[in-house]
Amino acid sequence: MRVVRTGPSVTGVARRIEDYGLVGDLQTAALVGRDGSVDWLCLPDFDSPACFAALLGDERHGYWSLAPAAGGTCTARRYRPDTLVLESDWETPEGSVRVIDFMPPRGEAPDIVRIVEGVRGRVAMTADVCLRFDYGSVVPWLTRTGIVRNAPPSTLTAVAGPDAVSIDAPVPVEVDDAGTVRARFEVAAGDRVPFVLTYHRSYLPEPDPIDAEAALVETEDFWRSWARQTTYDGGWQDAVRRSLVTLKALTYAPTGAIAAAATTSLPEEIGGSRNWDYRFCWLRDAAFTLVALLGTGHVAEAGEWREWLLRAVAGDPADLQIMYALDGRRRIPERTLAGLPGYEGSAPVRIGNGAAGQFQLDVWGEALDALDVARRAGLHVDEDAWRLQNALMDFLEGHWSDLDNSLWEVRGPRRAFVHSRVMAWAGVDRMVRTVEDFPLEGPVDRWRALRETIRADVLEHGYDAERRTFTQFYGSDGLDASLLLIPRVGFLPWSDPRVVGTVEAVERELSRDGLLLRYHTHADGRVDGLPGEEGTFLICSFWLVDALHGVGRHDDAVRLFERLLGVRNDLGLLAEEYDVRTGRQLGNVPQAFSHVGLVNSARVLSGAPAPGAAAAGISEQPEEPR
Repeated sequence: MRVVRTGPSVTGVARRIEDYGLVGDLQTAALVGRDGSVDWLCLPDFDSPACFAALLGDERHGYWSLAPAAGGTCTARRYRPDTLVLESDWETPEGSVRVIDFMPPRGEAPDIVRIVEGVRGRVAMTADVCLRFDYGSVVPWLTRTGIVRNAPPSTLTAVAGPDAVSIDAPVPVEVDDAGTVRARFEVAAGDRVPFVLTYHRSYLPEPDPIDAEAALVETEDFWRSWARQTTYDGGWQDAVRRSLVTLKALTYAPTGAIAAAATTSLPEEIGGSRNWDYRFCWLRDAAFTLVALLGTGHVAEAGEWREWLLRAVAGDPADLQIMYALDGRRRIPERTLAGLPGYEGSAPVRIGNGAAGQFQLDVWGEALDALDVARRAGLHVDEDAWRLQNALMDFLEGHWSDLDNSLWEVRGPRRAFVHSRVMAWAGVDRMVRTVEDFPLEGPVDRWRALRETIRADVLEHGYDAERRTFTQFYGSDGLDASLLLIPRVGFLPWSDPRVVGTVEAVERELSRDGLLLRYHTHADGRVDGLPGEEGTFLICSFWLVDALHGVGRHDDAVRLFERLLGVRNDLGLLAEEYDVRTGRQLGNVPQAFSHVGLVNSARVLSGAPAPGAAAAGISEQPEEPR
């Protein structure tokens, strides 16, 4: 039957990026605002079309609010320790109430559960569910299933094409003229009112409903069981453990892939066009994430990621992509969505990512490095993995001197980027060390000679002796924060004057109020080929923490690290960038890169042993350069 709609819609407002918390089930994730509104959710996967997209528009594009009728933001919120279960508390004149948000580990179908708990007094509550499939563009058909109108419990099903969502609530609901499901109810101290939203394909049978309270116990048990595997015992325990849970939340359980972030098109400049889709698996980001997890005791993820890598890059190593869809698909074409105005008017909104077709030389080195790290961390020697490494190495031998787009995915001309060449060196170095340290075979003498050839090339063309620094690319006037990785991969020791000079130059020239830009966008005739500016890049600032420690400035490193901890939101989450002028986070959130930087810097400052990877942030002891 068609449901009669009554009542006005609720008006949503843009929120700061740091106002959002994350809940997820290792296949997708939702962003929950301080005001109790879920403004971003893609179903069934991270990279599926969003059914709640108010984050990139307004209430017309889908949201799910659950909060006191008086409105406002929560007075306190937190994650239950070592879990992704979010609690938000409101204090009102009538009493206090708590909303518990979580997504159970994926069973038959994805579920998002919201439990309202009365704490004190009696509080009037509102719940509005405005489903808009395909990034806010499709209003679903709503039907009731097997109940008498407005008689609790209420179950509604929303259908649009292949997508269907059921909404289960123990209170009466209505549907207004805009197609928003609305509930008005009260909770007294001790009451618990659960709402469950479940997704399924519309052409398949509806999944069995879950028990919200049992699912809460199961979800807490899952996360705490995972967190107990953490072996990190250094400083800043709470910050590190929260970042590790966040990194785990970005893994895609069915394949072992790791999403760079849970969102698309959150801007690097408010009102600007630097808005990208990060809901995919970058080999580089995944390798960095993998090493952070390995260095803190989470070895199983390494095996899962290696299996994903073997499947994703199967075939000619010349066809290696810098990124893949979470299921390993290669085609992720970039397009814009005209129907979404963008976060605070930051347009265009993009889905897919054209950088997938770029040539980024450093990825070959990072993939070889990550596979080496996994092996050294105790992963069994796998013949398929070694064959893959040899295939990647064969390509690297013939293409290490090719011009590329760099790790920053510049959309300007290809260049001889110094970081790219250094990572090519690191890839060759790891192959040499693998043959030296493991019962594996390869033309190690040829590889040793190539390693020295690449080193000599970088030292001759990538270093500016007059300025006492390495440069962004050969002949460049600009600098690049990735130059801080030169000693971390073992290319030169920290004590080398060229390293010390580069650290000082990067700190001096790329600092904005103490935090680092990736590079100056205006340098070398706009090297990235894009208009506008961006904020400070958080992982680069963590790299500076490691570099300051590496050159003997430990106290400065600690001060910068603790300042970066202050950039996190109240839940310990970090986006990609930070605007020091406005004190706002920028870019997609939560950003795996940023949390990797936090974990690795904490390990560096705590003196923890490194797994021996470029991405781990600790260098091997290199041979003295010739």
